[in-house]
Amino acid sequence: MYVPSHFTMSAAETRSLLACITAADLITPTSEGLIATFLPLRYDPGPGEHGALLGHVARNNEHWRAADAADGNGSSGSGDSLVIVRGPDAYVSPSFYAAKREHGRVVPTWNYVTAHVYGQLIVHDDVDWLRSLVTTLTEQHEAQFAEPWAVTDAPARYIEGQLKAIVGLELRITRIEAKAKLSQNRSETDRIGVVAGLSEPGSADTTARASMAAAVQSTLPDQPSEP
Repeated sequence: MYVPSHFTMSAAETRSLLACITAADLITPTSEGLIATFLPLRYDPGPGEHGALLGHVARNNEHWRAADAADGNGSSGSGDSLVIVRGPDAYVSPSFYAAKREHGRVVPTWNYVTAHVYGQLIVHDDVDWLRSLVTTLTEQHEAQFAEPWAVTDAPARYIEGQLKAIVGLELRITRIEAKAKLSQNRSETDRIGVVAGLSEPGSADTTARASMAAAVQSTLPDQPSEP
């Protein structure tokens, strides 16, 4: 990933982005080319130096077979897999900048936060591992509801059948390239204009615009540094 120095994320900012992951694209090289799957994921900071991303796919999805062990420990013999993690993103209009009114030498751009997470893909076909993962994922996403659904709400025999129909995947992280393009290359007055512009009602996704406005706000003096 191309990451100019002013868009580099700190280790703490990167961990914060991974901790907020909900779902992302998993891409794995195979002898027949690249294979990709969009799947729910959770970040586990424990394994190794950088932690791991945990998820599951349908047993009929051939993606997990790309992680068949070449060395007997479940790691892929085809090279690192890649997960593309996305934070907030939004279009930035030149009209947001104070510089437009000063000299007009401005163009549109796109602000975003993203991380390319590389690692060895490990298969988990153990029912207890899978049960723990789906329980944790469920609790994470059901927490937003007044009456959250639990895995134990469904009949035990039904859940057992569902667990047999999936395969767990663990991306043991080897390196991370992270980038937060939040107008840091613009003047403070231009960034203030970006925050104001993204905070105005518009036809685009207002939630995404608000999230990016908050991220750009964090780059201004006396603001928290994490996007």
